[in-house]
Amino acid sequence: MVSHASTILDQVSMRAASANAWTGVQMLSVLFVTVLTASASQLSFPLPFTPVPFTIQPMVVLIGAAALGSRLGALAQIFYLMLGIAGLPVFAFSPELPQGIARLMGPTGGYLMAYPIAAFVTGLLAENGFDRRYFTSIVAMSAGLSVIFAGGVLWIARVAGIETALATGLYPFIVVDVIKVVAAGLVLPTAWKFLRH
Repeated sequence: MVSHASTILDQVSMRAASANAWTGVQMLSVLFVTVLTASASQLSFPLPFTPVPFTIQPMVVLIGAAALGSRLGALAQIFYLMLGIAGLPVFAFSPELPQGIARLMGPTGGYLMAYPIAAFVTGLLAENGFDRRYFTSIVAMSAGLSVIFAGGVLWIARVAGIETALATGLYPFIVVDVIKVVAAGLVLPTAWKFLRH
């Protein structure tokens, strides 16, 4: 039987022999999600009608957070942003937008800066059991995705107005992202079922 560990990471790592081993597992897991987030940014597709590219990054952020929990999930995204601020090419490719801290000042900065908050929200819901069932897993992922969209749209609205922000930062992505959330919602409940066996 599976004990009532708060996250998938806790369950998978509960056999760690010592506190040092557990800390090592945590840090490796955080770095793994950081690298996954950076890798997902490389699979981006610029769209002609918006400066915001299409990427699978939000799903990596949310699934990673649900697996790691609130604090570690947010930490993985803070590390990701730090790598980008340092100038490493971890942000989605854009012919117009530079890498480095200037990317956070551009039109996609709001989405990126919302990643740690979204990870914390989704991770917190997962810690409270939302990742155990399909419907509640979708709720947890949707809450995190809403934070990402809110950050992105409000950031664009500062300079372009809310109507333009919605037209370029929300409407083109919402249908596909809802489909991705429905698919992502399967991941954690499936992992829990596997662990029970």
